Amino acid sequence: MNQRKNKGIPAALYPLVSLAAAIACWQAVVAWWSIPDYVLPAPAEVGRALAAGFADGTLWPHIAATLGETLLGYTIGSVLAIATGAVLAESRTFERFVFPLLAGLQAMPKVALGPIILVWCGYGSASKVVLVVLVCFFPLFVNTVNGLKRADPDLLDACRAFSASRAFLFLHVKLPCAAPEIFSGLQIGVSLALIGAVVGEFLSSQRGLGYLISSASVNMSVATMFAGVVLLAVIGVGGAQAVRAVQRRVVFWEHSDGSTSRAGG
Repeated sequence: MNQRKNKGIPAALYPLVSLAAAIACWQAVVAWWSIPDYVLPAPAEVGRALAAGFADGTLWPHIAATLGETLLGYTIGSVLAIATGAVLAESRTFERFVFPLLAGLQAMPKVALGPIILVWCGYGSASKVVLVVLVCFFPLFVNTVNGLKRADPDLLDACRAFSASRAFLFLHVKLPCAAPEIFSGLQIGVSLALIGAVVGEFLSSQRGLGYLISSASVNMSVATMFAGVVLLAVIGVGGAQAVRAVQRRVVFWEHSDGSTSRAGG
């Protein structure tokens, strides 16, 4: 009875209000201090650059290239991270042999590996995909291991008392317990995957949003550079929202528990 239903602004509109306020402040700063376009273009200039790029078709190949590299590398890296984390969490022997090597690889700056990856994989999209895999692998790997190892020991003992198999314990106890942390790693991986793709395009590429930003910097086309950054932000936000939507469907008990606790409060 004490629970109040929010009948005001829909939740999805709140970020849009903040975005509109940020754009208004941006416009006000440019107008108030008369900042030239080659230093900080006005939002209208960035909008015109985006509209022109979409109209003449120059932006679409760059968007497609970055999206393709990011999605492929993110998918491969996520599958490898979850599989390796599951094996490591389940096998003490595998952990002793492999974890120190993975920790050492994690300590290496991935950007420093970029030139080596270019030599090994060439200057095509393969090198960008490999860099994306390396960048987004480790956060999800660590989250998977931590989540699987934090399974409720009392629940595990209760299942073992009823002769539950190791596969049953993994699929029905450990994996559901680790699901929230796995999805947290997946959300982190979205932004890191974009960073990996853009860094690879900065190093060597003929297409992609990273290449677009880099080539625009040579021509001092700051509005085009901002247009590329805006597109990267939109892709990153869209990817994160997609992962959250899947999480709400897969980890449905987390949302139900939260709703129950709030209703009872």
